[in-house]
Amino acid sequence: MGVSTSSPEKGISLVTVDVPPVNALPVDGWFALADAVRGAGRDPRVRCVVLAAEGRGFNAGVDIKELQAGGADALVGANRGCFAAFAAVYECEVPVVAAVQGFCLGGGIGLVGNADAIVAAEDAVFGLPELDRGALGAATHLARLVPQHLMRALYFTSRTVSAAELHAHGSVWRVVPRGGLRSATMELAGEIAAKDGELIRLAKAAINGIDPVDVRRSYRFEQGFTFEASALGVADRVRGRFGKEGT
Repeated sequence: MGVSTSSPEKGISLVTVDVPPVNALPVDGWFALADAVRGAGRDPRVRCVVLAAEGRGFNAGVDIKELQAGGADALVGANRGCFAAFAAVYECEVPVVAAVQGFCLGGGIGLVGNADAIVAAEDAVFGLPELDRGALGAATHLARLVPQHLMRALYFTSRTVSAAELHAHGSVWRVVPRGGLRSATMELAGEIAAKDGELIRLAKAAINGIDPVDVRRSYRFEQGFTFEASALGVADRVRGRFGKEGT
């Protein structure tokens, strides 16, 4: 359990998250994920990184219980950990392909929004329930998946969208039966990994360089409002209702 790295095929590094029951990561888990992705990207033998998860869903965001118990220190740690993990995916020296099943929520959106490609199972759903959990953030990454007004509606309502809907918007490469998720992801990763290793790294740097939005700076800006909500007591009030009947 935790974060592991393997090499299923030549030129491909598979980074897998397995944190039962729902892959909601504690602070240490976000930093471990960041280290794994950066380490895989630095390996000169690797030409593509696949980011995957075990269990019912891809990622359920941060560990809310850790935030409730840890106070300001836990919030700062979660902010820094998420920032590190999202940045590691974006800055990975080679393309990152995300394999998404089940729920992809909160921090999961930060990961897939910064990935270079997404392959999703038919049961995958994507969303930011931040306003229901006393937090803000990752609108930066949701905006990379859907048009501006849809992003805002999803953000303000905490609703989710299906893999099929994201495929229609062009942000998901393929939608496949859950049993075929790993093979479909490896097929795309293998096609990328067949490219020249030095050239694919130059291509990744070039593509990042022409992005119209600096995702690191814009996400850091959002995080400031998360901390402000905490300082004002708003976050604790909302999180105190989290998981209770009717909420």
